Amino acid sequence: MLENAPAPVAPRTRIGHVHLKVADLDRSLAFYRDLLGFSVTQRYGAQAVFLSADGYHHDIGLNTWESKGGSPPPSGTTGLYHTAILYPDRGSLGAALRRLAEAGVKLDGAADHGVSEALYLTDPDGNGVELYRDRPEAEWPRNPDGTLAMSNKHLDLEALLADATPKAA
Repeated sequence: MLENAPAPVAPRTRIGHVHLKVADLDRSLAFYRDLLGFSVTQRYGAQAVFLSADGYHHDIGLNTWESKGGSPPPSGTTGLYHTAILYPDRGSLGAALRRLAEAGVKLDGAADHGVSEALYLTDPDGNGVELYRDRPEAEWPRNPDGTLAMSNKHLDLEALLADATPKAA
């Protein structure tokens, strides 16, 4: 360890939530709530809303406090690359893909990274969104020295759809 280096982050530390500046709250709700399926846990009038996947106070916050009617940042500037939403298994990721396809949402990309399978799209405000599922760690590809051997291979979307969790009746 380097002399005077800060202590490393605690091992079980996780990113708790993402809070996005959006131009139109209702438009963003149509994407995150109606399309992706997050539930509203709290709303602050027409300025902010908090959403959750499973009852947590919020996984995603959306607000127009500094951005109402604004436009996405221009290409070539710094900012958020994408928000990654982790699905618990392949079936639920396939179900998300099915909902996107049924809504006519075009993917920006899809990849098999060896450690995970990922779908990439853009929200209504130009923010990148990754929907993904991790493979069990025992299945992660490794180099001979034990380091990860992640890849960027083609993801078979038809096979992912075939594995989708059935729709609720």
